[in-house]
Amino acid sequence: MTMIEVKDLKKRYGDKQAVDGISFSVKKGEIFGILGPNGAGKTTTLEMMETLRPIDSGEVIIDGVNVAKDPQKIKYLIGVQPQSPAFQDKTRLTEVIEMFAAAYGEKVDPMEFLRDVDLEEKAKSYVEDLSGGQKQRLSITTALVHGPKVFFLDEPTTGLDPQARRHLWELIEKVRDKGISVIMTTHYMDEAEILCDRIAIMDNGKIIAIDTPKNLIKALLKRGFKKKQEVEQANLEDVFIDLTGKGLRDE
Repeated sequence: MTMIEVKDLKKRYGDKQAVDGISFSVKKGEIFGILGPNGAGKTTTLEMMETLRPIDSGEVIIDGVNVAKDPQKIKYLIGVQPQSPAFQDKTRLTEVIEMFAAAYGEKVDPMEFLRDVDLEEKAKSYVEDLSGGQKQRLSITTALVHGPKVFFLDEPTTGLDPQARRHLWELIEKVRDKGISVIMTTHYMDEAEILCDRIAIMDNGKIIAIDTPKNLIKALLKRGFKKKQEVEQANLEDVFIDLTGKGLRDE
């Protein structure tokens, strides 16, 4: 089942064509990655899909709803985790969950949502007392309180330590396993390779490749790409995790 259809999407800022006629679709329960160098048009694409920026031309359809024509309805269909989550100070985690739910006219059990992201023990803590990884996890759960069908993440693990990063990967997979379509950007290629079912690579506002990570790698090898082969069973991150443990150390 197709959850998202993007057709010939365009956005211009002055004389710069930030997004230049891109098209792609995302299935229900799929993790779809958008990769590219800085300035490629990734964030602008997400912001148009999220109703945060007007669409110059083309269209985005989410669960049968046109983003440009019915932005209010779209806001109830999507959840958005920003790059740098910000919450009101002197607010306890349970209160944060309740406030976000109330904004959508929902009444929820905050503890249920905090348990899902391993923040149950911090329920009565203030937001400003959380670590970076904890704030990211809180941000994820606040974006899901209204039961969206699509979840957007913009570079979700930037600045996190290895344990927090891998834990966030598990949370993103749990979201996908609930049947929610996930669209994410990242600069970490290992993250994209592990998490994403399919990837679109953008450059200069255009999609220059789109496929599964495995197929993209196979296509590169078929073109004759070779590099010095050093087959290692582990890397430095594995060493770090093994020596310091997999458990989260939230201060």
